[in-house]
Amino acid sequence: MENKGSLKSTIAVSLTNYLDAGAIVAGASGLTLWKDYLGLTEGHLGWLNAISANCLGAAIGAIIGGFLADKYGRKAIYTYNMLVYMAGVTLILCAVNFPMLLLGFLVTGISVGVGVPASWTYISESSEVKNRGRNIGISQMAWGIGPTIILILGTLLAPPTGGAGTEGILFGLVESVASLFGVTEAGSAQNVFSSRLVFTSLLIVAFIAWQLQRRLDESKAWEEMKTTSAGKDKKTGTFDSFGALFTNKTNVRTILFLAGIYLTWNLVSSVMGFFQQHIYETAGGLSNEHANLLSVGQWLIIIATTFVFSMIVDKVNQRWLYCLGVSFAVAAWLLIITIGINSLSGLLTFTLLWGLQAGVSVQSFYALWASELFPARYRAAAQGVMFFIVRGLSAVWGLVFVYIYGEHGEGFTVAAYVMAALLLTSLIIGTVGAPSTRGKTLEEITRERYKGDER
Repeated sequence: MENKGSLKSTIAVSLTNYLDAGAIVAGASGLTLWKDYLGLTEGHLGWLNAISANCLGAAIGAIIGGFLADKYGRKAIYTYNMLVYMAGVTLILCAVNFPMLLLGFLVTGISVGVGVPASWTYISESSEVKNRGRNIGISQMAWGIGPTIILILGTLLAPPTGGAGTEGILFGLVESVASLFGVTEAGSAQNVFSSRLVFTSLLIVAFIAWQLQRRLDESKAWEEMKTTSAGKDKKTGTFDSFGALFTNKTNVRTILFLAGIYLTWNLVSSVMGFFQQHIYETAGGLSNEHANLLSVGQWLIIIATTFVFSMIVDKVNQRWLYCLGVSFAVAAWLLIITIGINSLSGLLTFTLLWGLQAGVSVQSFYALWASELFPARYRAAAQGVMFFIVRGLSAVWGLVFVYIYGEHGEGFTVAAYVMAALLLTSLIIGTVGAPSTRGKTLEEITRERYKGDER
């Protein structure tokens, strides 16, 4: 495949990452608004996080989508999945009670989960050997661009939280749209339209993504695998693939390694993705607008460092690049523990360090290595299983976190120590176990690792 062709398909598929991160941050940026509008408690917020694209919803979708992508092809996912995403987002932006909001978060999360294994697999399979890391990096840039745009919208549309003059410059649009639905008085019912408009932007992008992705060609690697399997009369059913993942020793070791680095990192990242603005507002004492602005700055750093990652990952030692990235994460949490979240200088430095680590993040390496280390026969299914494990446990952690954190952030320091320990674990596992796959084709990697034993 020509370089131009792989880049074009990478951009189309990367919209899945845009919508994944966008859904998480759209929920996060409006979390306080929904809390005030529906009278929610921290426990309610924990459940929203637990079943969203951040955690359980994506976990359920991933294990389904991974096996479907291996059974019916990557293109099958792109033909229908965005329709599910649009249905979920529509439920959220129309929500008038907690069950409706919860269902919308769940449906959106399931769609995100269905799309992730297929997208990372498709990008890897359609890339040239010298550009595989680059293309994965570009897809991760979309994961940064989505939140940046969402947070900018949230800032522009932000309601007043500290008196007159604290609202976003486009809050007048919020008031106008709210009035169309009979909400004319200032208050939580009007303010939440800020979040509704943000989710409307995701609905529009999802429609564009659906139009682009359903026109993609099927993965050549998947087509060749199906032809070879048919010729050898191999079973390729869902349950056959599932069994193979846990009966082959190479698969088990790979799953333990990848789940080890991704789980310990994602337990922290999932909290940051969903609760960051809420933490900044409660424990840090910032306004909704200022919390969003600080997060925008962080995401701009993430986009810049992800671009650097995409340009160098195919050219440098990946073990030490991984070590550098996660070291920034550990330093960020140790710093905030030492200085305190109420310090503006501490918040700014934390934001900088967290942005640097997210650009050279565990997720980037996980997306790259997970799509390289398994055979095409169950490449997407393996990713779906790991994504299910990671985001499912992240859902449980999200529920635990809100009780450690407290209603007003009184338990933040304890939570921060846990975060630092998790990131240190990810740093050690990844640095020690990093595979040597740079410069090799997917077929070469499979032959080296499995030596013909791919059952």
